[in-house]
Amino acid sequence: MEQPLSKGSFLIASPEISEGFYSRAVIVLCEHTTGGSFGIMVNKALPLMELPEDILEVKELPNPEKIQLRTGGALQPHQLMLLHTSNTIPDHTLEVAPGLFLGGDLQFLQQAAFEAEGPQMRLCFGFSGWGAGQLEKEFRMGHWFLCPASAKHVFETAPDKLWQLLLREMGGKYATLSMIPEDLSLN
Repeated sequence: MEQPLSKGSFLIASPEISEGFYSRAVIVLCEHTTGGSFGIMVNKALPLMELPEDILEVKELPNPEKIQLRTGGALQPHQLMLLHTSNTIPDHTLEVAPGLFLGGDLQFLQQAAFEAEGPQMRLCFGFSGWGAGQLEKEFRMGHWFLCPASAKHVFETAPDKLWQLLLREMGGKYATLSMIPEDLSLN
């Protein structure tokens, strides 16, 4: 049985989206209602050094590898969206998948970043959004594949390998699609 569109799913761009911003995108679907949907792309990395110092002093971090930047989506690209593994501020976060939380403020970010054993964090700039019925239409047209989202993949899989790995793990026709080269002229 195919998984329905719902919060806590990965939206995996089909090879039909071969150009542009969402080519080979993997998006965590954070909310899906009859009024619309929004999610955060997790597999388009940005260099950590691009982070403004008033947000976080990167040179001072005890474990800089636990904090990574991502392009979260085409909408509001200067808005910071925080994905993390901390359940310590339930009034300020939304659990979008088991162990994967969205939310928190600048104070939480700055405090957690300097904890030696603090949470894994992905600072995502922008988000992806769809109006009422739009995502369902794109899904029916075959633009997106679905699988359950996992904190493990968001925080432990290299972003440039996530699209291919998820398709391979889904098996069958999806595993075959995972082998399509990014540049079809190389085929």
